[in-house]
Amino acid sequence: MSVRGRLRPLAVLLAGLRQVVPRQVVPRRAAVTTALAVVTLLAVSGCAASARGTGPSTGSSGSGSGSATAPAARHASVRPAPAGDAFYRPPTPLPAGQPGDVLWSRRVDPPGRLRQLGVSTVQVLYLSTDALGRPTAVSGTVMLPHVDRATAPIVGFAVGTQGLGDQCAPSRAIAAGTEYEMSGIAEALRRGWAVAATDYEGLGTPGEHTYVVGRAEGPAVIDAVRAAIRLPGSGLSPSARVAYTGYSQGGGSATWAGELSAKYAPELHLAGVAAGGVPADPAALRASLDGTVYAGLALGAALGFDTAYPDLHLADHLTPTGRAQLVALGNACAAAMLSPPYQYVRIATYLTSDPLGDPAWKARFAQNTLGADPPRVPVLLYHGEADTTVAFGQAERLARTYCARGAEVTWIAYPGQNHAGAATAGRPSLFAFLAARFAGAPASRSCPA
Repeated sequence: MSVRGRLRPLAVLLAGLRQVVPRQVVPRRAAVTTALAVVTLLAVSGCAASARGTGPSTGSSGSGSGSATAPAARHASVRPAPAGDAFYRPPTPLPAGQPGDVLWSRRVDPPGRLRQLGVSTVQVLYLSTDALGRPTAVSGTVMLPHVDRATAPIVGFAVGTQGLGDQCAPSRAIAAGTEYEMSGIAEALRRGWAVAATDYEGLGTPGEHTYVVGRAEGPAVIDAVRAAIRLPGSGLSPSARVAYTGYSQGGGSATWAGELSAKYAPELHLAGVAAGGVPADPAALRASLDGTVYAGLALGAALGFDTAYPDLHLADHLTPTGRAQLVALGNACAAAMLSPPYQYVRIATYLTSDPLGDPAWKARFAQNTLGADPPRVPVLLYHGEADTTVAFGQAERLARTYCARGAEVTWIAYPGQNHAGAATAGRPSLFAFLAARFAGAPASRSCPA
């Protein structure tokens, strides 16, 4: 049970435990504010134009190949997709199946930019795996280009920070045309690539969001790709080339998908990983954010870990004020995370004792620090040297670690660029890297000097 569950007397406005009674979804913010753009959890930009093709079935379930341990698995049941917000509430108990199996799906009208590209947009609810290796259900969006999908590569697109409340789920923002990373998604689709974008665990679906917990986010990214392949009528090939990409939170999630993929999804034909602004080390992330305008992101990470790992007991470390503020934060979207009272807060003011002194927290942070098992495919990592949101040093250490362990790394450091600047500066290299991987071209290796 997460901190908000243990603080129920302070959460009367949140409708109780989301794990037991799913929270009523409230309307999403119309747009991400300027503050979010400054943090830039922005990714890549896009253009327009594409060719025609066939649309996916609006069927409710399907079967497909692939699982965490076996290349062939069949989904156990066929269920109609519930209407409205009930779409996000999975059946209880979860049906038997393999990670990536589609529980149900529904077609949604593509927003303007994707409509211009002739894209088919389908929301999916699929099986995945949580940080403790247990089955869970995750929502997401599959976007299909109007080209020959039998040969189309697939991008597992890991979005950056959206927030912690269900109303912040990227599938809702994509459908509404307000997703701030839509330009990157549209550029991938313009190039004829299919896109599978996860909502991550607990962002839309019941339960709380496991924010920046790599061992939860990596499987969610991978299984969104599996769900795209298994979606009835998608036309995507099980042998399609696959890449994972993202920036900021999404960069960490994509890199985790890369580290886990060889063992978790050996049936996928992974061609590369392209990630920027990567939060590789949770402890370093907290240290860099404490007392800054972005301190709310560190507090959100504490909630994410507490959600993923019931043994952490975050509430035991909090003052009454800290408990109240984190309850409210758990229902906030990204713009609110970057606003008062979270701006410039010293995390110690919310604590009776520091969780990082707790062996359980140290162990969980260590388990979610990238570098132990480098991806076995080419990796692009890029970062701004002046990044004060996601510290440059910990990202450079990740690149050094990967290089020392023999990974095929392309490392790009952007002098003078902050978090926002590196997101923009890295766009050309990002798409060139992905295009080369899908074309089967060899990658160049460039490690930190």
